[in-house]
Amino acid sequence: MLLTIDTGNTNTVFSVWDGERFLCTLRTSTEHQRTADQYYVWLSTLLGHHKIPMDIDAVIISSTVPRVVFNLRVLSDRYFNCRPLVVGKPECLLPRAPRVDEGTLVGPDRLVNSAGAFDRYGGDLIVVDFGTATTFDVVAEDGAYVGGVIAPGVNLSLQALHEMAAALPHVDVTKPQRVIGTNTVACMQSGIFWGYVGLVRGVCERIRAEYDRPMRIISTGGLAPLFGQGDTLYDVFDEFITLHGLRIIYDYNKAQGNV
Repeated sequence: MLLTIDTGNTNTVFSVWDGERFLCTLRTSTEHQRTADQYYVWLSTLLGHHKIPMDIDAVIISSTVPRVVFNLRVLSDRYFNCRPLVVGKPECLLPRAPRVDEGTLVGPDRLVNSAGAFDRYGGDLIVVDFGTATTFDVVAEDGAYVGGVIAPGVNLSLQALHEMAAALPHVDVTKPQRVIGTNTVACMQSGIFWGYVGLVRGVCERIRAEYDRPMRIISTGGLAPLFGQGDTLYDVFDEFITLHGLRIIYDYNKAQGNV
């Protein structure tokens, strides 16, 4: 079975693919101090709870936090007796090479999202990912990542407001009942919610105008459904596009005899 690991700045997601479907998806906070042994105890305990055997013989990793990769490599080697594929490393082949400025290092999460989205929805896409950063990935007709946009994430913006403005409290992200807030919390919630609705709509409109051809918008990330309530921002919401992309990249490497 294949273990897919998606490490973001805030959370790390593990999922087990049995060749036909993902058996379960497990989430933990991203901590670079966590050892391979700690990962294994946590993972084996939860897989046991779900009655999933530890028959893992392959691992693929996407990580936007380089410091955690070492211990994930040790986890794969020590407990699963395999060398993991790490997206973004030269030894990990991609179905389509990114077309960006020479010397540019593309985030592995963006490469994985592009591969997963293209496999499910074809080309000419904008993939909007609500993570620690809000990213917009442009996927060409042939499936290649060709650039995009990076904006501050929703929770990052809320944290900055709370920490840098002494009078502003920390608030939850929610859709406000009205645009015009009549108290501080309502004003902040309206600014974040409708501000990000405007951000997504405006950036996607400009990408479409610059790309000059019809494009579908695919959204992912935990907050995507919330912001989809504000307007018709997306054509499709796909919660597991990153995990699907990891599987697609692994299958491609296997077909090429690279694993």
